[in-house]
Amino acid sequence: MSDSKLAGQFFDAAIGLLTRVRDEEAGSIAEAGAAVADTVESGGRLFAFGAGHSSLAAQDVVYRAGGLALMNLLTVPGVVGVDVMPATLGSALERVDGLASAVLDSSPAAAGDLLVIVSLSGRNALPVEMAQNARALGLKVIGVTSVAYAEHTRSRHASGGFLRDHCDIVLDSKIAIGDAELTAPGIEAPFAPASTVVTSAIMQAMLAAAAEQLVARGIEPPMLRSGNVDGGHEWNGRVMTEYRDRIFYRH
Repeated sequence: MSDSKLAGQFFDAAIGLLTRVRDEEAGSIAEAGAAVADTVESGGRLFAFGAGHSSLAAQDVVYRAGGLALMNLLTVPGVVGVDVMPATLGSALERVDGLASAVLDSSPAAAGDLLVIVSLSGRNALPVEMAQNARALGLKVIGVTSVAYAEHTRSRHASGGFLRDHCDIVLDSKIAIGDAELTAPGIEAPFAPASTVVTSAIMQAMLAAAAEQLVARGIEPPMLRSGNVDGGHEWNGRVMTEYRDRIFYRH
């Protein structure tokens, strides 16, 4: 069987986006990594949030092999994934005013902590209000979003603002509006989204930069090992015990 032309085109598109982000967002990613390191050094807690498919990149940095043990998932019932029924309910909940405030008020997040908010469009009420309210509580906010949406679409939040307007640091994924990299004859809609690939890479690059910063400051980054490697469970147990006051996915 010959190679798939479209599969190759998708890889090319994804690699192109990753290269752009690496080159154009290097300074912002380093700044975000330093902010994460600052929070770890000062005893603050780390949280990540995303709704719908944007949640995949947030989940990818929580309790995983090779990951920073201190990253916690800030969850909003019904919007974390497509397991809610019907799946369209998750999209509807992203537009509900006041939901972010209720979630933050009942979460452990507090002044001095850091929250990474992942939202491709950054236009819905939930990520915008999450950023607004988190900053009002004294959290530092890093937004991972596509700036193209803020420049070429309308906000769905009452303020008219986007996620990028309420962040201390913005990381631009460069994803085009519509999140579909390919078109082809016989396929009536654009297809092959790359936002998960690129956004997950941004998140991992940010945490790599944070680990680099911590080492430069003489602090051992609290990383997790794979449980499928000999000694991994014991290593992770020690890390989780040492930092149990900042880890919430075990409670």
